[in-house]
Amino acid sequence: MHDLVVVGAGPYGLSIAAHAAAAGLDLRILGRPMASWRDHMPDGMFLKSEPWASNLSDAARRHTLAAYCAEREERAEHGSPLPIETFTDYGMWFAERLPVPVEEQHVVSVTPHGDGFRVETDTGEVMLCRTLALAIGVMPFVHLPQALRELPAELATHSSGHRDLTRFKGQEVAVVGAGQAALETAALLMENGALPTVVARAGALNWNTVPQPLRRNPVARLRAPHSGLGTGWSSWAYSRVPWAVRRLPETTRVKIATTALGPAGAWWLRERVEGVVPVRLGHRLRRAVRIEDGVRLELATPGEGRSLIETEHVIAATGFVPDLRRIELLDPALRDGLTAVLGTRAPQLDAGFESSRPGLFFAGLLAAPTFGPSMRFVYGASFTAGRLVKAVRQRLARLASMPGGVSVPRPAEGKGGTAQAAQAAAADAPAGSAGPDGAAATDAGPAAVAGAGEPAAGAAGVSGPRRDRAEDGPLEREEGQEAQARSSAG
Repeated sequence: MHDLVVVGAGPYGLSIAAHAAAAGLDLRILGRPMASWRDHMPDGMFLKSEPWASNLSDAARRHTLAAYCAEREERAEHGSPLPIETFTDYGMWFAERLPVPVEEQHVVSVTPHGDGFRVETDTGEVMLCRTLALAIGVMPFVHLPQALRELPAELATHSSGHRDLTRFKGQEVAVVGAGQAALETAALLMENGALPTVVARAGALNWNTVPQPLRRNPVARLRAPHSGLGTGWSSWAYSRVPWAVRRLPETTRVKIATTALGPAGAWWLRERVEGVVPVRLGHRLRRAVRIEDGVRLELATPGEGRSLIETEHVIAATGFVPDLRRIELLDPALRDGLTAVLGTRAPQLDAGFESSRPGLFFAGLLAAPTFGPSMRFVYGASFTAGRLVKAVRQRLARLASMPGGVSVPRPAEGKGGTAQAAQAAAADAPAGSAGPDGAAATDAGPAAVAGAGEPAAGAAGVSGPRRDRAEDGPLEREEGQEAQARSSAG
């Protein structure tokens, strides 16, 4: 029986696997590496996040985007958008350096088995595990507006369904939404010879501002600190202390998860959209009807008005909504028995990402209603991986204490870990970003923000603020208390 099976091989799954291997766990990781990035992101796309905030996480902090770029003599700098191809290749490079192979098997069934789980794949292989981490990304949670759900795929699709937008050359396409996906899809459509129109219920488009330089004076840093989710204190809190978000009342957490860091276009995209792509603001989609040449959209306009658009295709760039009911691989009784966050269909998670079913862990979008908006971004993988693997080890320790239990693996040379890796994992701090000379740069909270200076922008590789190892301290005590409570409860 394996200690841990990781389902999913995107940034979260790969990061969890890296930390688990460093901890010496008997591990399997199942999935196609970087599948959604390779198959569901359009050619020509750029990451919205800064390069230094786009690391996957390994316990020794060696396999960063900076290391990947340095190895290839490429540059990924603060203030320069990162091409999707570079990030995808980095993820594949990271996967190749895992001490355990990523097995390209699709999991079709997860059922309870004693104190653990039975996992079956599409190849017919069955494996047993003591703990299981679901890091299945966003694709199961595609949100399509109700008005479009009855239309066939040749007329209405989600933005995640298109790798190649050249198929729409010469066609009229309505793009529903006002966030980065909608605006970048519209820009790429226009640049590939299509005739897009953006339809947005918002009264105005929001645009992110040009990022502040990394080197700033202390006052500027204090007013608006850098973070992996942007500049400002709210973004700093969401990215640096997700454990604190979890301690907020459920209703507050849900509001933060659904409204914080709302729809906005990247600063570098603005000139490709404004004055270039037609935009209908304040228009809410009410109805969509198939017509001879495509689709007729009925839109509600301000003041109870109505507007009609006839188009050849509709692309809904309307995001993803976490919903346990859509995880078809989970045994229905297991899935329906999970405690959900109040007012959502996302699982309630403890400090270590463990659900109400002991041994079952969730990462990524499904964790956003518990830990906040950083779980919607690659940046959240670093916090998640160390914390989740620590909780897995706690679960294994509890099982080992039972009659007939097995010992908990220890990090060891040759099994994906070293003494330094074990210490890094125990520190529970997400991977930081090294400066051009390999030294970590700092931008780490109130004390650092008021300090004497900021990190210099990098020359080669990636540079950016460092994550402070001390940022998660209070949760160490919280985890111990929760583990003790669960153990006492049997």
